[in-house]
Amino acid sequence: MELPDPLITTNTNRLGGTPVFAGTRVPVQTLFEYIEDGAPLDEFLKGFPNVTREHAIAVLELGKKTAIAEATKAAAELS
Repeated sequence: MELPDPLITTNTNRLGGTPVFAGTRVPVQTLFEYIEDGAPLDEFLKGFPNVTREHAIAVLELGKKTAIAEATKAAAELS
């Protein structure tokens, strides 16, 4: 399955501009809240069948890359 590009979209007329999985009305924050609560990815996917496993994993990967880039940037600024 081909992933949407971009993975995440926002629209001020939809959910007040909350970032959502592209092509859905599912807030990205909801995925992170499930993970923070210790729920398995399958539980999130069961609750939000409009989000594919591949899409969810791609968003998690994007979050990981962004966090690492921000931490690297912050560390470089402290040096």
